[in-house]
Amino acid sequence: MDQFARTPQQLGSLIRRHRRQAALTQSQLGQKMSARQATVSKLEAGEPATQLEILMDALTALDLELVIRPRTKAEPKNIEDIF
Repeated sequence: MDQFARTPQQLGSLIRRHRRQAALTQSQLGQKMSARQATVSKLEAGEPATQLEILMDALTALDLELVIRPRTKAEPKNIEDIF
């Protein structure tokens, strides 16, 4: 099933969900990414200063990939139901 993220916070939530499903702590994910636990925390919080490279490292460490495609056309209230 596709998962949608349209804001840094939503993307951070998806990263957190997959990290937990992988039974990893933030520190363990950080080790797999060669990053500090604080960096993982910022990524999961959707902080705006997060670098794209850090995001890609997290996706790689969780065996995920980023897919770019046209946005789904729907009413805003229906899109919110997805999350």
